[in-house]
Amino acid sequence: MAFPAGFGWAAATAAYQVEGGWDADGKGPCVWDTFTHQGGERVFKNQTGDVACGSYTLWEEDLKCIKQLGLTHYRFSLSWSRLLPDGTTGFINQKGIDYYNKIIDDLLKNGVTPIVTLYHFDLPQALEDQGGWLSEAIIESFDKYAQFCFSTFGDRVKQWITINEANVLSVMSYDLGMFPPGIPHFGTGGYQAAHNLIKAHARSWHSYDSLFRKEQKGMVSLSLFAVWLEPADPNSVSDQEAAKRAITFHLDLFAKPIFIDGDYPEVVKSQIASMSQKQGYPSSRLPEFTEEEKKMIKGTADFFAVQYYTTRLIKYQENKKGELGILQDAEIEFFPDPSWKNVDWIYVVPWGVRKLLKYIKDTYNNPVIYITENGFPQSDPAPLDDTQRWEYFRQTFQELFKAIQLDKVNLQVYCAWSLLDNFEWNQGYSSRFGLFHVDFEDPARPRVPYTSAKEYAKIIRNNGLEAHL
Repeated sequence: MAFPAGFGWAAATAAYQVEGGWDADGKGPCVWDTFTHQGGERVFKNQTGDVACGSYTLWEEDLKCIKQLGLTHYRFSLSWSRLLPDGTTGFINQKGIDYYNKIIDDLLKNGVTPIVTLYHFDLPQALEDQGGWLSEAIIESFDKYAQFCFSTFGDRVKQWITINEANVLSVMSYDLGMFPPGIPHFGTGGYQAAHNLIKAHARSWHSYDSLFRKEQKGMVSLSLFAVWLEPADPNSVSDQEAAKRAITFHLDLFAKPIFIDGDYPEVVKSQIASMSQKQGYPSSRLPEFTEEEKKMIKGTADFFAVQYYTTRLIKYQENKKGELGILQDAEIEFFPDPSWKNVDWIYVVPWGVRKLLKYIKDTYNNPVIYITENGFPQSDPAPLDDTQRWEYFRQTFQELFKAIQLDKVNLQVYCAWSLLDNFEWNQGYSSRFGLFHVDFEDPARPRVPYTSAKEYAKIIRNNGLEAHL
């Protein structure tokens, strides 16, 4: 079961989740610094990323882990406020540049290709204070930051992700208020943020295209989170339609403008417009793109980056009371099949990833696909011999193999989440996704491989699963 020659085997991390050094060497505060320091049990046991895995000072240890696995690619993110403490190029922090230069140079020296994310949830607090992603001013700020990164690192970085999981960020930060700034705007904030995120991504793609591509010859996309969604009752027409609507609201709301035609899906526009009207709004709660913006947004991705963890069942749920919210606009409810095994929110459904990849292939004109995150957590304390978790990975690789061989999906890179146990947002350190165990009680933060790391290294060596599996 060999994967195609040149297939990319990677692991991923993100700056706030692993670096620590939250105020070291001139770094400015990001929204997660502020949010976690405010306490209030919004994060498990009020834990913070102040130290996390200590990767800001322990990069050499991370590099050992990367080499031990034999990764071909490594995905990491840049801390916007480590490079530009107030989010603007008014002050540039050279120590931040030095840190990322060392990572990039060390990776290349060791034959590992960097995949670099510009922004992974950690907005500089100075920009959040000016309205964050609810303000149109952020588009210009993001584009300037992106250009700064392309010109500083793009001579060596050829694979860029502008924004990590824009579809999660918009909902969690600005609709539900579970991520910083922590203020809910049900049924309005998520759409406003999405509108600005899409335009910011597109602007930065065009900046790369016109100013850097010719010389640097790289690729730019954004990553989208996708749960595969199945009708709860496959024989119910309303559930079938609800499942289609769910994936449209969840994934296509971002992907269709960027990959197809510069505009939101029709069903999203019509559902939100009709709900808004019933609720007495003078116009739809979903902002509209101008014709000029549609042209600017269309076709602004060089590959399709998707992050898959799990699957859910979908049922039609009429919004009789006219409640505000994204699920209410889509008129859906979601839940797992009781027979699925789970760890926390992740129900293990390996076949979901194959269906998702086929959906992307069929809907988005057979693009090059990168899975930029996929993984399974263990609850703390996690056994080092994580054979059950490795079984989930193995089943996932079997499904990826089928997607490539049978469905002819153009999957080129797979990134395991994560290289290290790390700060998992609201769950703090209670949920361990690492291929390497990190002891958060030990100031030295030692990294020790789980069984999964040793098995993943074999997969990478063989470029796939051994045939007898």
